[in-house]
Amino acid sequence: MWGGRFADGPSAIMREINASIPFDKALWRQDIAGSKAHVAMLAQQGIVTAEDARAISDGLDRVAAEYEADGVPEDWDLEDIHMTTESRLAELIGPVAGRLHTARSRNDQVATDFRLWVRDAIDQMDAGLLGLQQALVTRAGENAASIMPGFTHLQTAQPVTLGHHLMAYYEMARRDRNRLADARARLNQCPLGSAALAGTGFPIDRQATSDALGFDRPTANSLDAVSDRDFALDFLMAAAQCSLHLSRLAEEMIIWVSQPYGFVRMPDALSTGSSIMPQKKNPDAAELVRGHSGRIVGCATALMVTMKGLPLAYSKDMQDDKPPVFEAAGLLALSIAAMTGMVAECTFNTDRMRQAAELGYATATDLADWLVREADIPFREAHHITGAAVKLAESKGVALDALSLEELKAIDARIDQRVFAALSVDASVASRVSYGGTAPEQVKARIAEARAALGME
Repeated sequence: MWGGRFADGPSAIMREINASIPFDKALWRQDIAGSKAHVAMLAQQGIVTAEDARAISDGLDRVAAEYEADGVPEDWDLEDIHMTTESRLAELIGPVAGRLHTARSRNDQVATDFRLWVRDAIDQMDAGLLGLQQALVTRAGENAASIMPGFTHLQTAQPVTLGHHLMAYYEMARRDRNRLADARARLNQCPLGSAALAGTGFPIDRQATSDALGFDRPTANSLDAVSDRDFALDFLMAAAQCSLHLSRLAEEMIIWVSQPYGFVRMPDALSTGSSIMPQKKNPDAAELVRGHSGRIVGCATALMVTMKGLPLAYSKDMQDDKPPVFEAAGLLALSIAAMTGMVAECTFNTDRMRQAAELGYATATDLADWLVREADIPFREAHHITGAAVKLAESKGVALDALSLEELKAIDARIDQRVFAALSVDASVASRVSYGGTAPEQVKARIAEARAALGME
């Protein structure tokens, strides 16, 4: 490729640092699709003959069949997937292959291929997140009234239902899908025809190639089109945020599966054993999801730093745009699949969850609220009275509703028999009827809405 300008080929060091074929071969399907759309447009515009266009298109189909069967060969002298495909095309159909590159550059070619790849990745991630949401909604429906402790600071706070807890992650996944949809909408403009940076003098039809490749419209500025990687950053930012949500769910599973909690039992297929301790069942899949999130965030950071100081238009630094995107997409797909399997197949110990809620004084706020509502006591005073009741219950090793009326009245004489209707975990949960609250009727309503939104009806 360099022969017309350079007397000597690249040195061994330059050859190695310059070659991107080891990773950009992942773009081969998109590269073939872009080339077929381009040559069809060239024929439509009379820039190449219909006969040559057919030969090129048929040849590209043969190259694609070879790649599908045997993989993409890695000849570093050909540098990248674009030259690898064009070289093989020339071997198959002869010099006419050289007409394919009319009115385009590798700059707009790779920008188009990369957008197509990211668009496909977004669609795959969205499908995976849909599956996770369906698993969360299904398990939430089974446990809309199953009581567990709700936590702040990892300390028992107030009783909630397991269904309510799982639906919190449904909401996170819903926002993740929204972010991916936003990223997809922004990227769906076609750079092909921008050429190296300034457009082309050939009478091309950019709308035709845009339509053929499923884009909404051509990009409006050729300089921006070949140098923009916002679409890749948008994807990585959405992937990073999604990975943080998956990591939070994984962390809870790791905590819940531990013997002191005993809230959940992991499926065998997503657990491992110990090489020395036969009793161990380790939540390794969840731990790896938690670890992968750091790598995905690192991928986003890597591309941001790569892009931060680049002048217009294309610079070779941008060759390093693809590895972090490819890595993040692979890790995220694995993480989504792992967490979907965990949610769908784990066994929840709802009896243990309820016991933990009862012994964690989770209804203390309900006692304070009762004192405010029924005894007309200022909340700060009620808070103090409730603290004394918790201290007594803790010293006796019982739940708040296990204290006798006499014991409660000894703390404050204004407490009467009616208080016990507010002190059970069932009463506490049932009272949280505000929209989005943990009352089973509210949880069931949100589940019904989610099922309808996901097409699960």
